Amino acid sequence: MFSKFNFILIGFFALNLLLPSPITAETFPEKPITLIVPFPPGNPTDIVGRALAEGVKKHLPKPVVVVNRPGASGTIGMAEVVQAKPDGYKIGIGAVAIFAVHPHMTALPYKTPDDYLPLMKLVTLQVVLCARSDAPWKNAQELIEYARANPGKLKVGVPGFGTILHLDLEQLKILAKVDFTNVPFEGPQQIPALLGGHVDIALAHPAVILPHVQAGKIRVLGVFQKARNPLFPEAPTFKELGHDVTLGVYYLLILPKGIPQSVADTLHQAFKKALAEPAFVTLMKNSLIDVDYQGPEAISAELWASYEQCRKLVEHLGLKKK
Repeated sequence: MFSKFNFILIGFFALNLLLPSPITAETFPEKPITLIVPFPPGNPTDIVGRALAEGVKKHLPKPVVVVNRPGASGTIGMAEVVQAKPDGYKIGIGAVAIFAVHPHMTALPYKTPDDYLPLMKLVTLQVVLCARSDAPWKNAQELIEYARANPGKLKVGVPGFGTILHLDLEQLKILAKVDFTNVPFEGPQQIPALLGGHVDIALAHPAVILPHVQAGKIRVLGVFQKARNPLFPEAPTFKELGHDVTLGVYYLLILPKGIPQSVADTLHQAFKKALAEPAFVTLMKNSLIDVDYQGPEAISAELWASYEQCRKLVEHLGLKKK
């Protein structure tokens, strides 16, 4: 005859059979992983995300499936990731503005970098300021001097309000004590507007303007990075001119907060190796995107710095949510 203890023991084992097994580095992943891209197919984030999913195939036993969740400047897709079950099967790739700018401008399920896990920095897209080749300013210093003498006269094409490129321009206006008239476009439509004479200067990524530079139609005046861009070696950084504007565009991977450390480590190591895959490196080089790896601690620190810098600029512009 079974004793009361026997029944309790049987019940205990039956309950354990019904409970899901714990997630460990040894068993993860047991099924495909979803990579959320918060923009439509063909967007630069999508290009990087799909190349990354292809490159990581060698380094995980299960595939990474890219799913596009466009909308609300990327915040819909990243909100889905932040609110996902923290088991490692849903991860997100996003541009810095989604995490450092938009939480200051609208109510989101995430507010600060503490509300999710920044896993790693992937790539950097440089930002440059350019003009038509027939413009009277041959470099950034001449442009700044003209703008100071003619406040508000120059029209600048930016890819939307609240983007990193827009905030780079606003920071330049503050530090250089100049005034421009901002003209927002759905990026990268600011470049056709520049070529058509609808704006005087524009901010853009190198890939958008390089063909026009090579054709002799556009000149790069200045670079919003810490070092000069080798594609445009004559263009100084604004930091060289005494205006420390280096708020850059970068992409990172995020995970839901609370994910087991062993699972996060497995994903980190696999995607770090994917960044070094020759096919990925070649595609990024051809796309004029810089592979720029940083691990969890470094990217978390940089993201917090970007978050605070953007908060101050958003408040200065009166764009902060009420």
